[in-house]
Amino acid sequence: MSIAAERKAEVIKTNATKAGDTGSPEVQVAILSERINNLTSHFKTHVKDNHSRRGLLKLGST
Repeated sequence: MSIAAERKAEVIKTNATKAGDTGSPEVQVAILSERINNLTSHFKTHVKDNHSRRGLLKLGST
């Protein structure tokens, strides 16, 4: 599961150090945290979704 484009743009805007900043560590960590939070809430309703669970484990191991 990925985050919506509008939400991703909002996360980038709030964490960017300058205009057009998408590569700084602050922005990258914020996007990664948003994806992890989305997947965590997804698993509360879809307990047996093992494919997405594997993706979450790969996100956390990097």
